[in-house]
Amino acid sequence: MSSEGVAVDEAGWDLEPGDESAPLVEAVGRLVRLCREAAGMRVAEFGEAIGYGEDMVRKIERGARIPRPELLDRADEVLNAGGHLKAFREDVEKARYPKKVRELKELEDRSVEVLLYSNHNIHGLLQTSEYARKLFEMRQPAYSPDVLERGTAARMARKAIFEREPAPTLSFVQEQVTLERPLGGKPVLRRQLEHLLEVGQLRNVALQVMPTDREEHSGVQGLIEVLKFADGTAVGRSDGAFNGRPVSNPRDLRILELRYGMIRAQALDPRESLAFIEQALGRL
Repeated sequence: MSSEGVAVDEAGWDLEPGDESAPLVEAVGRLVRLCREAAGMRVAEFGEAIGYGEDMVRKIERGARIPRPELLDRADEVLNAGGHLKAFREDVEKARYPKKVRELKELEDRSVEVLLYSNHNIHGLLQTSEYARKLFEMRQPAYSPDVLERGTAARMARKAIFEREPAPTLSFVQEQVTLERPLGGKPVLRRQLEHLLEVGQLRNVALQVMPTDREEHSGVQGLIEVLKFADGTAVGRSDGAFNGRPVSNPRDLRILELRYGMIRAQALDPRESLAFIEQALGRL
């Protein structure tokens, strides 16, 4: 998005208290200020040149706000910074996501196999940006526009796992109700189901549906997530096990894998599941 005409509150994201990215954000802010002063520009003049308000520029310069990567690109050009501001683009891109999401993405980036069972809504890795944003909008207490934007962007960044080389093995089991409940409206769900059909065709992805009419169900204790790494270690969690805390010892992981294996066996196989999703899509 061009910086021209961008609203003041879209210049970046507020830094969370205690965020470990604070030193980086503060350093970037100092560099912006030094480059601005070296260019002989006042704050107001610089803000007008890049399309942001004076107050927002001051927040960025003192490290109170994480700048958008596009802002650094524009500032680098306006201030003739020689690429010094652009060099922080990737670091700022990561810093803008909430700490918990950054930690989760780091684990997903290391994983070679991922097992995921979802029972309330489509899993985050499978969500379209439209569907994800609607979910964030439903949270109570209501999120601010800033948090909505940051949360949606962070969730979409995690989808880079589908583009990794070598590709990890990804297994998803979705409850039937998640494919039929029109969260955000039927058009949103329709586009979400179309996306699932595309993802389900990937060779490294197994997407399965757990029908509502099953009389045996090993997922009654809720969500399950297991991430396995190349060194043989793993981490997992489940809403209904170990108080919902992440676990990494082999004994606890075996319990989660046992439950997940039973869930997969009780669900429709991948081919049947894609046919089921196509039928659900046809009913919308």
